[in-house]
Amino acid sequence: MATALGEKNVLVLQGGGALGSYQAGAVATLMGAGHAPDWVAGISIGAINAAIICGNPPEKRVERLRELWSRMTSGLQVSPLSDDVVVRRAFNEFSAATTATFGVPGFFSPRPSLPLLWPANETSVSIYGTKPLRETLLELVDFDRLNSGETRISIGAVNVRTGNFRYFDSQNERITPEHIMASGALPPGFPPVEIDGELYWDGGLVSNTPLQYVLEMCGPRDHMCIFQIDLFSARGPAPTTLIDVSQREKDIRFSSRTRLNTDVFRDLQTIRRHIRRLSERLPEALRDDPDWRALSDFGCGAAITIVQLIHRAAAYETNSKDYEFSRYTMMENWSAGVRDVETTLAHPAWRDRTPPDHGVAILDLTKEQDS
Repeated sequence: MATALGEKNVLVLQGGGALGSYQAGAVATLMGAGHAPDWVAGISIGAINAAIICGNPPEKRVERLRELWSRMTSGLQVSPLSDDVVVRRAFNEFSAATTATFGVPGFFSPRPSLPLLWPANETSVSIYGTKPLRETLLELVDFDRLNSGETRISIGAVNVRTGNFRYFDSQNERITPEHIMASGALPPGFPPVEIDGELYWDGGLVSNTPLQYVLEMCGPRDHMCIFQIDLFSARGPAPTTLIDVSQREKDIRFSSRTRLNTDVFRDLQTIRRHIRRLSERLPEALRDDPDWRALSDFGCGAAITIVQLIHRAAAYETNSKDYEFSRYTMMENWSAGVRDVETTLAHPAWRDRTPPDHGVAILDLTKEQDS
């Protein structure tokens, strides 16, 4: 549904495992405020959330998101004794160890024995099996609706054989449970997924955000408001322990492409919009010049607003935060997504915004929460 400013609403959902409950809370709040998406692009856990959104009618999307995350966090429903940093770190590490040992209900389950001891076959290349995820997707997602064109969905994955990144897009092909599973098939934990005779792994191996794809695929006059919901923050304090080093390294690694794509596209789109404006004032004698024709094809008049919603790590979170699937932490992450959207939508910079004159505006209205 177009915004009051004539924009398409787009959701860009980054990968991040258990942190995906932050996305679910944010999306639920956005839709409750009337920002239903026209297009959802996701990678890894973002692809799973995207499938739930696009594969259900608007009135059932939040309910289905709650059901997904309730199911995936049903394995550990106890609460920590307190929110003291030391206690919470111990609780989170225990929860992550439980996940590593027993898997996640409705998502993945451990192999019965070490794959290292097995002969080479389809079950010897991963620690866990993802059959439970396929069953969950078939139960919670209407794939006929997902492919109906009502809401466009784009899913990123990596070809195991060639190493090439690929997007599967409902605008061009039918999306199946296998496409969703492929986008989240992070090795060596999860097995690759076969699609049309090729094996695919998690798209996060190449780029953990689908922002670049969305920006490249927008039309020359497709004004868009992109809600970019990231699960790893580029900003953070300097580490003081080896545990902190591991977490900080992961944050930087998985957020780096997002930051690069945003900065590069902002500059590029400004140039493209100037070219489009110049074409309207160019003398007739120059319009057939080959150099100008090449430039004019590159022009783009789209005005794009990127709203950044970023999960900021709590003091007690560690490197295991993306596979810590306790119910307690899931509810914290969901609530954080709700708060960040409410803060953003109440901010004067959002309420008073207009389409950006130079092509791209970037709003990060919760950044004061950074450490």
